[in-house]
Amino acid sequence: MGFQNDFVWGAATSSYQIEGAAYQADKGLNIWDIFCKQPGRVFGGHTGEVACDHYHLFRQDVALMKEMGIKAYRFSINWARLIPQGTGKVSADGLRFYNELIDCLLENGIEPYLTLYHWELPLALHQQGGWMNPQSPKWFGEYAGVIAAHFSDRVRYYFTFNEPQVFVGHGCANGIHAPGLKMSPWDTFAMAHNVLKAHGMAVRALRDKARGEVKIGYAPTASLHYPASESAADIEAARQACFALPDVEEWTWNVPWWSDPVILGHYPEEGLRKYHPYLPQITPEDMALIHQKLDFFGQNIYNGSEVRMGEDGKPQFVPRYAGFPKTALDWPITPEALYWGPKFLCERYSLPLYITENGLSCHDVVSLDGQVHDPNRIDFLARYLGALKRAVQDGVPVKGYFHWSLLDNFEWHSGYAERFGMVYVDYRTQQRIIKDSGYWYKKIIEENGASL
Repeated sequence: MGFQNDFVWGAATSSYQIEGAAYQADKGLNIWDIFCKQPGRVFGGHTGEVACDHYHLFRQDVALMKEMGIKAYRFSINWARLIPQGTGKVSADGLRFYNELIDCLLENGIEPYLTLYHWELPLALHQQGGWMNPQSPKWFGEYAGVIAAHFSDRVRYYFTFNEPQVFVGHGCANGIHAPGLKMSPWDTFAMAHNVLKAHGMAVRALRDKARGEVKIGYAPTASLHYPASESAADIEAARQACFALPDVEEWTWNVPWWSDPVILGHYPEEGLRKYHPYLPQITPEDMALIHQKLDFFGQNIYNGSEVRMGEDGKPQFVPRYAGFPKTALDWPITPEALYWGPKFLCERYSLPLYITENGLSCHDVVSLDGQVHDPNRIDFLARYLGALKRAVQDGVPVKGYFHWSLLDNFEWHSGYAERFGMVYVDYRTQQRIIKDSGYWYKKIIEENGASL
């Protein structure tokens, strides 16, 4: 027995990580274009100026997706490629590129899932304060309207933001991502509120300007924890841990501050009390804007931690044992997160769910036979997808799964040191090789997960 017949099997990428062509035609600069030029910011001094050269090789990449049997492709628009200054004039070249990509996907039977923002803020808008600027929700709404006007006759599925926890937290709190700032909590909470208002503006614009029926969601992230046993107490402890709010020093990394307002229409009461000294003014009009009707939501899930209920009635994290399995990036391997995470999320938010990212970095190499053998990725996916299958069969409304990533790519501050793809990329020659995991995934798709 597999997944439901309409389960969506996909792969995901983001524009800066694969497109390259950083200075092609009239494309504007974005914050990553500039961040990568700063010494010491990115491993090896790497940049996304060429990346996987997907801008020129997208037809080849779509052909690879078709060969792998992938049914859906989640990609992002580079805002500054489409609107070079972030607002105003739309680039004819940007429109041409994304139109040709969308048409190519559809010609090959692959459903496009479009993400509006995967961290590439136009430099011109950053120089006006970026997400700190009270006008930023309007900028984003205008951008969403352009996308709807030009692509919604063919693109049905949209995600507004990818991982706001990361682009606010890593970008503006600890500074390890672009734009590389270390701002106060007063600033990052204000920024986060503007991002959520921008989400609301984008949903309105997509629906108002759509040329066909559209479905809209949102793709945050965070750790999703799992119980030490299936006792009621441990399950409740894991549930509480999944929706807990950290101290202000690490405040961005959580689920409810970002998803409760969007889906439930209010910030979590615990957070309003805990973070009160740092919060901007929050009005009923703001909350009405943020709380737009969604058709589904996404969650990027990579790992979590084991939790038990302590004798004091509070959740306790179980220490990882010596030699706990980990990825090449030293992330823990915890397939249980893909059962309990969707279960807890759907209980709280009562919306259909897509797993919008899941995968791992491996030490992949081209072997003497010219192939890329990655049994550790296959094992990882078998475990995680097996857990997801259990969730689906237990009635959790998971609609689809997008593997991160289709291609090896520019992994942000890690540069090209990490390989997440099911397709190997030789960055010197741009040669692509489907890894063993890509052919394994093809079989899983063909049988709809029956053998997991």
